[in-house]
Amino acid sequence: MRNILVTGGAGFIGSHLVDRLLSEGDWRITVVDDLNDFYDPAIKRANIAEHLQSERYRLVEADIRDDEALGRIFEETKFDVIAHLAARAGVRPSLSEPKLYTETNINGTVNLLELAREHGVKQFVFGSSSSVYGVNEKVPFAEDDPISQPISPYAATKAAGELICHTYSHLYDIRCICLRFFTVYGARQRPDLAIHKFSKLITEGKPIQVFGDGTARRDYTYIDDIIQGVRAAIDYDRSIYEVFNLGESQTIELSRLISLLERALDMNAIIDRQPMQPGDVPTTFADISKSRKLLGYNPTTKIEEGIPKFVEWFLGTGGQG
Repeated sequence: MRNILVTGGAGFIGSHLVDRLLSEGDWRITVVDDLNDFYDPAIKRANIAEHLQSERYRLVEADIRDDEALGRIFEETKFDVIAHLAARAGVRPSLSEPKLYTETNINGTVNLLELAREHGVKQFVFGSSSSVYGVNEKVPFAEDDPISQPISPYAATKAAGELICHTYSHLYDIRCICLRFFTVYGARQRPDLAIHKFSKLITEGKPIQVFGDGTARRDYTYIDDIIQGVRAAIDYDRSIYEVFNLGESQTIELSRLISLLERALDMNAIIDRQPMQPGDVPTTFADISKSRKLLGYNPTTKIEEGIPKFVEWFLGTGGQG
């Protein structure tokens, strides 16, 4: 049995990772999640309801900013791997609460790296974001592109997290794998994200706000593909520090996304056009050649298949709540 700490393990990506690890049968999993009210904590509790039935699963309700609470967890368990997915998420909310984002995403990451150093944890997987690329005119985005011009506090905290990981990797021989997630969607997607939010508004007959003219493009990545990449990063051992893009390597316009949702829901959207928002980028597009080569990453779910899968979950399991 190996021991893994999953921060943010009650959230969207984290709970899917726990699903995968529990299915493998040879992991003891400790989840740290503060179940905060960024969105309804009841959603997170529903995400982990089945996990709590496993004797190989333990939930600790704690904030990653609380280094004393984290320290007690490390005193009780010797971890082989840390999968650090906890964060204050979202570009737009970070504009109004930059201090909270900095304290959680940067200080919280340092707390975990310090504990990894003190307790000899040698594998650290960090959930980063495609937002670190900012307004990158070169497409697709490659891991060696400069990330020195983030345009939101959220993006800046994720870029800082990657740099801190590199520092600890270099100084303390902790293997740090930073994963830049590209617009993840699927069952349990956070209700504040576009696909989930749009689906709810369309089914309620309410207008959806479209920022800009609908030509913004995103590289939407299905949750199963993301988890395949995260799982590969947990076992990665070919170098001491790496950054990997995890995307679908396919972009679609916002207007096309809305039409796919309309078709899957069999309803028409009411569009409320708004100006582009500060912090939003016009395009995200992942170059995944490095991830394919070094992680064996192989996304298989195109958006045309993933949207109907999401809608099936949304309509069938209470995602409308």
